Amino acid sequence: MIIGISKKGLSIMNRKFVVYLVAFAAFLGPFTQTIYTPVLPEVASQLHSTSFVVNLTISVFTLFLAMMQVIYGPLTDLKGRRKVMLFGITLYVMASVGCFFSDTIALLLVFRALQAIGIAAGSVVAVTVISDLFEGRERGQAMGTFQMLVSLGPVLGPVIGGFLSGLFNFHSVFLALAATGMLVLVFNYLYLKETKPDNIEGARFQLRDFAGILQNRIGSSIIYLGFIQYYAFYYFLVFLPNILTERYGLSAEQKGLVFLPMSLGIVVGSYLGGKIQTRIEGEKLLVLTTYLNAISILFFLIFYAISLQWLLVGIILFGLFLGLSLPVQTTLLTGAFTKNRATAVGAYNLFRYMGMALSPIVGSLFYRIGGYYLLYGFIVVAFLAYAFLLSRRLLGAQVTSSPSLEKG
Repeated sequence: MIIGISKKGLSIMNRKFVVYLVAFAAFLGPFTQTIYTPVLPEVASQLHSTSFVVNLTISVFTLFLAMMQVIYGPLTDLKGRRKVMLFGITLYVMASVGCFFSDTIALLLVFRALQAIGIAAGSVVAVTVISDLFEGRERGQAMGTFQMLVSLGPVLGPVIGGFLSGLFNFHSVFLALAATGMLVLVFNYLYLKETKPDNIEGARFQLRDFAGILQNRIGSSIIYLGFIQYYAFYYFLVFLPNILTERYGLSAEQKGLVFLPMSLGIVVGSYLGGKIQTRIEGEKLLVLTTYLNAISILFFLIFYAISLQWLLVGIILFGLFLGLSLPVQTTLLTGAFTKNRATAVGAYNLFRYMGMALSPIVGSLFYRIGGYYLLYGFIVVAFLAYAFLLSRRLLGAQVTSSPSLEKG
């Protein structure tokens, strides 16, 4: 194993391979989170449980996925990237096997929590490794590739899960996850070297480390934006199926296919976002994509009930603009924090997962009060307000002064 591998120590081809290597580990988190959502009623029936308790298997996974970001971030800065990644994937594989053999809802809840505790390492370590290996424009392009792959997880999960459960049963989903996790583990064991720079010594984590990240101008701007974006993203994952059923009478298979164009939009946007960073300054691109996010949701709100075609245009635009924004976020964040890079990524992921977790709860309340117009109208206003705030904080700060990122 190479300790503290330098950027020059790996060829461009090898570094690109590492991007795909760690991206697939990060992909497993959101993919596992949503993979069996299409067959939740079948899970409740086979395990003799209620829909409420079965839904907890999704909530518990999301909760632990979020909480572990706070643990893995500082741990990755202290212990190194490789050890944390291999430990996390190993635990994930074991927990997936446990889910496969679970014959009670209690056991499934326990192993779902362990799944999340394990795979939560993926996203933290992946972004940190990419930041270790790339700088400048190359980092932006690598982040685009990374985000492109990871963003497929929450959308492809229900599609593949529904397909496997239809052919076999819901237990087959966990067997597939265990096999995939083992494959990812083997490749990371063989090819992921330690990338933590030798000149950066890990220090014991203190709560003020997170406070410092949230007080930083770049750090807080990106972290709060991540919360809003993933809150909105899960609006589509949770409430769009109801619209497709109530308004257009689509079957389960057809509803799954509707998510594919949005997924494609995120993939294309992430790829383009990595490329565009070489031409547009990061802060300007961040503000622009936030305004575009708001416009895309407003477009969806106006046209979703007119026809299925216009609805598809709306979700494609949202996916495209979300994808454009993701690479610049991780590029700016990891560039602003070099000594505690993984800790900053952990805080960023924590807030994104909090957005995911709160979205169904708060959204359900808005829907009961004012239907889809209040549901999506609220997030349009929130996006526009935050886009204005970002323009004042980031672009305004550029005009008046040019302080270093670390000083915030």
